[in-house]
Amino acid sequence: MQYLLMIYGDESMWEKMTPEQQQQGGAAYFAYTEALKNAGVLLGSNRLRPSPTATTVKPVNGKTQVLDGPFADSKEQLGGYYLIEAVDLDAALGWAAKCPAASHGAVEVRAIWPMM
Repeated sequence: MQYLLMIYGDESMWEKMTPEQQQQGGAAYFAYTEALKNAGVLLGSNRLRPSPTATTVKPVNGKTQVLDGPFADSKEQLGGYYLIEAVDLDAALGWAAKCPAASHGAVEVRAIWPMM
């Protein structure tokens, strides 16, 4: 079954980190990505641009509105994702727990509901 691991964190923390801390953070994600690849479970992943660059489309009074910024205003922002193949939810949760974001933010795990 496919699972989406959505990475949430405080985007402003990156700018507050020293260059050494940023390098260590990047290395942790690189190692995690390599572990997913080596296990044969990685289907895809990407970082997202910062939330202020988001555009939201939603209905307002029966008309489509295009708004700058993310739909939800929250302390943590969606910063990226991993799409993995796992035998069950427990296996997906195991991978989520190993994600670097699990130590400083949150990793939301959702099963993919195939439409085709």
